[in-house]
Amino acid sequence: MKKWFLALILLLSAGYILTQGKSFTLDVPNETNPLLKGESVSITLNKNQIFQGDLLLVNKHYPVREQGVKSDVVTLAQHEELVRGYGLLDPSIQSSKSVMEPFLAMMDAAAQDGVNQFLINSGYRDAKRQNELYLEMGQEYALPAGYSEHNLGLSLDIGSAQEEMSRAPEGRWLQKHAWSHGFILRYPKDKSAVTGIQYEPWHFRYVGLPHSVIMKEKNLTLEEYLEYLKEHPTLSATVEGVEYQIQYYRVSGNMTIQVPAHQQVELSGNNSDGVIVTVRV
Repeated sequence: MKKWFLALILLLSAGYILTQGKSFTLDVPNETNPLLKGESVSITLNKNQIFQGDLLLVNKHYPVREQGVKSDVVTLAQHEELVRGYGLLDPSIQSSKSVMEPFLAMMDAAAQDGVNQFLINSGYRDAKRQNELYLEMGQEYALPAGYSEHNLGLSLDIGSAQEEMSRAPEGRWLQKHAWSHGFILRYPKDKSAVTGIQYEPWHFRYVGLPHSVIMKEKNLTLEEYLEYLKEHPTLSATVEGVEYQIQYYRVSGNMTIQVPAHQQVELSGNNSDGVIVTVRV
């Protein structure tokens, strides 16, 4: 027992964490740019990229830019391959195809745990629909057009066919496991002062791996995580044996950076002043 406890202490001190059976490590390297390992290629970052990607912050201070809206938004009911493991409250509901791929994997995982009464209540909303909702519900319950995450195509309002999400098995399962599939509970109960939005147990936002895992482990909202990246612009994370390198760049004009030549590289702006480069090693 003492040996096991000592081993656990050593793992934790090394940054190794076990959460819901998932392994995760996070390091803040001393290197100025850990992306420069092996053969590299040049890419150019520009101010337009600040307003595109899966990590965009949208709230009352940072509106959606036209280039930030996902280009692959579809009407889900018209794509049978995208409707599996959940129901649609309305056949007109839309979402991004690239968001639905990890969402379906998440639904499959939930079904394996016997949780399978999910409903999608809302997804992507265009400016017209958002404005209608704002006029119908008022500012206490809706945001004006251009200031809602639903205008991006990255968020889903998820319900349960059984009961209210805060009590339903579906809601409890998502709060425990959504992060491991790249999704976050966007408006947690204890973070209203940070997000400016009351607790919404149904509103989940796609940010991708490893960002969702880091946010979960550090108990950070998207607002807090983007500030964390500015304070720690170089991060290295390992999730389930997959290594990721993260680098934040403040972008004020065109700038050239080096990235690995044969690795998966994703770019996302923060909708404010910078671009996050994520490399899957």
